[in-house]
Amino acid sequence: MHYPWWHVPVLTSPMLIAAIAVVHVLVSHYAVGGGLFLAVEAAYAYQKRDREYLAYLRRHAGFFILLTVVFGAITGVGIWWTIGLASPLSTEVLIRTFVFGWATEWVFFVLELSAGFIFYYYWGRLPEKTHLTIGWIYALAAWISLVLITGITAFMLHPGDWIKPGSQNFWAAFFNPQFIPQTIARTGGALLLSSLYVYLHASLTVKEARLRDLIGSRSARPALLGAIMVTVGGLGWFYYLPESAAAALESAAVLTVLVVLIFALTVAVFLMLYLGPYRNPGWLTPGFALALFLMGLAAFSTGEFIREAVRKPYVVYNVVLSNQVLPQEVEGLKQGGYLEGGLWTKALVQQEYPQTIGADGAIDGKRLLELPAADRRRLGEVLFQHHCNDCHAVRRGYSAVGPLVRGWTHEMIHDLIVDLDQAPFFMPPWCGTEPEAQLIADYLESIAPERPGGMLPMAAGIGGD
Repeated sequence: MHYPWWHVPVLTSPMLIAAIAVVHVLVSHYAVGGGLFLAVEAAYAYQKRDREYLAYLRRHAGFFILLTVVFGAITGVGIWWTIGLASPLSTEVLIRTFVFGWATEWVFFVLELSAGFIFYYYWGRLPEKTHLTIGWIYALAAWISLVLITGITAFMLHPGDWIKPGSQNFWAAFFNPQFIPQTIARTGGALLLSSLYVYLHASLTVKEARLRDLIGSRSARPALLGAIMVTVGGLGWFYYLPESAAAALESAAVLTVLVVLIFALTVAVFLMLYLGPYRNPGWLTPGFALALFLMGLAAFSTGEFIREAVRKPYVVYNVVLSNQVLPQEVEGLKQGGYLEGGLWTKALVQQEYPQTIGADGAIDGKRLLELPAADRRRLGEVLFQHHCNDCHAVRRGYSAVGPLVRGWTHEMIHDLIVDLDQAPFFMPPWCGTEPEAQLIADYLESIAPERPGGMLPMAAGIGGD
């Protein structure tokens, strides 16, 4: 049974997930690295009895709590809301597989929130040692949350031995081939991003040169370490890519360009950190800090896009296809029909087209093709909505199909559908019957824009001898 279809016009539901998730990731990594920054720097300021630095750290903690705890929590809930609607089958698989991991993460998340509020609101009201202990509790709880969630998201790219019979347990899923590389990269990203947030905040709020230089120089070391960890983790991520993901990365020109962009941005950020805050703390101006911040966000966001894109044709590699179908269900749907195989699609056909139901109560493919052209296109649209709209918009928007088939004949569209996973191998296989392929070809032909002028075939004899 496939789930009901959730329509997000133009943007498509996966891109809505991406829009919310990327924002959340940029904030949640700051929640981890920023917690480490506050714990380490508060200890340093207490040791040096630097009242000005302590006053700044307290102001930064207020900014930190507002951004990571309040806004971060809202976007985190937004991710759960969108994935539950856009990818219900994969969400179900992740919840069932990692129920122990999710429960553990929530324990540390509550501990993280509690420690964060105590650390900020009881600043100056607790003994120094107790205050620092609370800060380190927050930092460690936040990092453990990152590790737990990374194990789950890494599983989506490479389940490893979990897919083998008899190995489908939590530990096999969690300690997948991508777990260590992604944990290294995300820990490094947390260190790097937190320093960029600190630089931007300090450049705008600190006027005293000594304090600004101190913040720049002390934050540069974890930032440089973070950039190195991101690079090492990224290389490990690439080394442990599944075969289909590596092939998608090599064959998609846009992904190749984005990989080069990430490398260039990472090198640029590293050099700017080294030459700026590390060697010349006086460079910490609002313009310089903003440029560093934006370049860091661009590199991190591009990496998230690539990480999601290379999973195709799966949402969870070898477990759930991108159109919310299990691989083992494909052959059954090809034999029995996609419309027949879904509770919601079957109910629609029974209600609106009862003449297509055979004596055995199943949808008759031959009768589908006998419907009027408008009804064939209507059912083709239903097939597109459930089978294709998880990744494609219709006429306008993200990866819109209409412009992609501009100028194609019915036969060309049909041949692409039945061999969907052959030419663009990062697409899932066609999960319907031959008559259903004809229906969706009718629909796609109807939404294709007209062939643009100036691209008509050459008239006979023109250009010849």
